Amino acid sequence: MKEFLHPFFGPFLWIVIQFSLAWGAFAEEKPLRVGMELAYPPFEMRDEQGKPAGVSVDLAEALGKHLGREIQIQNLPFDGLIPALKTGRIDVVISSMTATAERAQSIDFSLPYLRTGLCLLVGNKGGIGSVADVDAAGKVVVVKKGTTGHLYASQRLKAARVLVLDKEGACVLEVEQGKADAFIYDQMSVFRHWQKRPETTRAVLAPFQQEAWAVGVRKGNDALRAQVDGFISAFRADGGFERLGEKWLAGEKAAFAKLGLEFYF
Repeated sequence: MKEFLHPFFGPFLWIVIQFSLAWGAFAEEKPLRVGMELAYPPFEMRDEQGKPAGVSVDLAEALGKHLGREIQIQNLPFDGLIPALKTGRIDVVISSMTATAERAQSIDFSLPYLRTGLCLLVGNKGGIGSVADVDAAGKVVVVKKGTTGHLYASQRLKAARVLVLDKEGACVLEVEQGKADAFIYDQMSVFRHWQKRPETTRAVLAPFQQEAWAVGVRKGNDALRAQVDGFISAFRADGGFERLGEKWLAGEKAAFAKLGLEFYF
């Protein structure tokens, strides 16, 4: 019996081992699927040729280089990113996503890589100076669905009417046209919208809630999260974030310095 099994299982076992090794190498080389919403310049957007571009795209490409893996950008609605991550459609989220306790119940987060905060875009003729000024009867506050501004308004504003819209541009338009008293959003976006519309809007840039952005990773994928953490630490030490700031945010960096506000990276 031994003489019959040996010549068969010897080659068979060798084939199994070789296949396993080959499959392991293939698995390591699989593209890293990065989810982001390409609707938030200069972080996530498309260039003139329609290709993904921006701070987050450069960051994703640097991560891929660090891991030795090709990057595949998947453009998804912001409120669909976490469901896509949980179901395995994507491997990580790099989409200007704030690491919150609520989101951390569904996904894991890397080390933070950017500081920001919630502030206000308001009409330039109003006397609004803080978030407390808009939480009053008769005031309308607009927020983008699924953002931390949406979460803040739903939990903290008691007297104002909260209007929830799907698109950032639509929120800005509500303020421009005087239909909403304020738009709650992050500092970068509020600053940019104000710069484009100085005749109709005003920015209240001092943040009333501090936030940090991080890379989202599926729960249980501790190995990948550790790799992402290692990348963020190394990229920061090498001046990578400074280079991103100079490339994409030079104007904002100078303006924030004049206003006495802390910059993002």
